[in-house]
Amino acid sequence: MDKAWQPSCKLESLHLRARVLHEIRRFFAERAVLEVETPLLCHGIGTDPQLDFFTTVYCLPPLRQALFLQTSPEFAMKRLLAAGSGSIYQICKAFRNGESGRFHNPEFTILEWYRVGFSLPRLMDEITELVGELFAGKGLKPAQRISYQAVFQQHTGLDPLVFSCRDYRAYAVDNHISEAAGLCGHDHALWLDFIFSHKVQPYLGDNALCLVYGYPACQSSLARLNAQNPKITDRVELFINGVELGNGFYELTDAVEQDRRFNEETSIRQQRRLPASIKDKHLVAALAAGLPDCSGIAIGLDRLLMLLSGSASINDVLAFPVDRA
Repeated sequence: MDKAWQPSCKLESLHLRARVLHEIRRFFAERAVLEVETPLLCHGIGTDPQLDFFTTVYCLPPLRQALFLQTSPEFAMKRLLAAGSGSIYQICKAFRNGESGRFHNPEFTILEWYRVGFSLPRLMDEITELVGELFAGKGLKPAQRISYQAVFQQHTGLDPLVFSCRDYRAYAVDNHISEAAGLCGHDHALWLDFIFSHKVQPYLGDNALCLVYGYPACQSSLARLNAQNPKITDRVELFINGVELGNGFYELTDAVEQDRRFNEETSIRQQRRLPASIKDKHLVAALAAGLPDCSGIAIGLDRLLMLLSGSASINDVLAFPVDRA
């Protein structure tokens, strides 16, 4: 008998998801953060070379327009911020092409919020509060904070702010990831992503929330440069038990600089023969009009639910993952 119509998760997971969404909404309501909705089908899309996206065609004869399913609601939410919305949050679906596995589904649920007037450390405080409330009774140790440079050097002996292709290749050979040389070439950002994911991330957040901040500037196109050290950006990522949960920034507000970074990433996509993206001109216009000083973060709720429920796979917390959709 065909059972493919049935959900892949237990019904208890549906109840857990409902409770978590309720707790998140209560958390932000108590802080007067406005819940918003923005379109997920848009004319523009992010230019990040590390992300692939879904494209469709909108037909309204005689016009045919390319539209994109958003990898994050970030750009539209920043347009609301520029229009004077104040602090906002959103719980919605996001889409990334070519991503499926233990921690990935091409359609996933995201929590994204922006706090006007918050520095990155202040946002990190609020992240710690929210995660602490969601994991209450789960025995998490106190949250940890460490800079990207410190944790990278601790686990690899390499300085992520100083790129030597020879040193990185030698490290890869010595640490049994020699395939990195062919995949990363002379691209500093790719080397960092590869080494971090294989040799650093698995050790982050041993039964604790670990916040890694101060990422190299070559990795963060939407964060502003650190005021004291232009080699790094004001970016933070969240980890529990080696699982990446979220990515946040002290947001870049300079329209000219943002447009330059988009163009640079578009060129990289062309060089790598990746699918062409269309930069979001509405976002650039919103930044030019004036994005308020703010920090924001996106958290993958499906992964968070995996950790809360002790599940081995993202399919265990989704009703209908891609193979059953």
